[in-house]
Amino acid sequence: MYIGSESTIYRILREEKQLKHCGLTSAKKHKKSDEYTATAPNQIWSWDITFLPSQVRGIYYYLYMIMDIYSRKIVGWSIHHVQTAEYAANLIQQACIDERVEQKQLVLHSDNGAPMKGSTMLVMLEKLGIVPSFSRPSVSDDNPYSEALFRTVKYHPTFPVTDKFETIFHARTWAVAFVDWYNNIHMHSGLKFITPNQRHNGDDKEMMKQRHQVYQIAKSKHPERWSGDTRDWMLPKVVYLNANRKKKTEMTTMQEKKRQVF
Repeated sequence: MYIGSESTIYRILREEKQLKHCGLTSAKKHKKSDEYTATAPNQIWSWDITFLPSQVRGIYYYLYMIMDIYSRKIVGWSIHHVQTAEYAANLIQQACIDERVEQKQLVLHSDNGAPMKGSTMLVMLEKLGIVPSFSRPSVSDDNPYSEALFRTVKYHPTFPVTDKFETIFHARTWAVAFVDWYNNIHMHSGLKFITPNQRHNGDDKEMMKQRHQVYQIAKSKHPERWSGDTRDWMLPKVVYLNANRKKKTEMTTMQEKKRQVF
């Protein structure tokens, strides 16, 4: 029995709104995390956990690390056999003691891992008066400061890629030396080649003025070596966490306008 053509059946299905496929739902869009600004050290910290390979296949040590996004200083770290909210809470508390952080002074940013959102951790943050900030689920670049730090960790020349860590004590000994190097010796490219501790302690302002003067003297002696202004040694006065694209563009424009003003 002929009822109608294929196209006719599809037209009827469309009119009755029965042609939608029952496939996978589209990915849920998550609201971007709130924006925060840091104008001095110990206002915004970022932290995360990464694994360190042991010499036993399938067994890892876990490096917990906290950094200040304004100064890039590592303000706290620890290494354990497992990832737990309890270890994380203890580390945050100790870092706040070491840095003398007061109530309602700090924002702490992290991803959405279990140790970050565990009840013990959240209770500790509330006790310390810390505002928690979290990355959006499945968004890989919402915690860029910690991700960049861990890249530096694993690409450091002393990181045992082949031999790996013999014991957890070996890993901790290595981390002590790395943190000292990173905070006190490492000329951070994101800080225009000063150390995180120099930025953290407020030594950067005078250092940058001196660098500017050195460049001005060099240009006055050999102006043919410069086609324009000397290098801008100003460091940003404000560091953003979760800045939107429009804000990032405005920041870049303002920095360009201030290039000639030191």
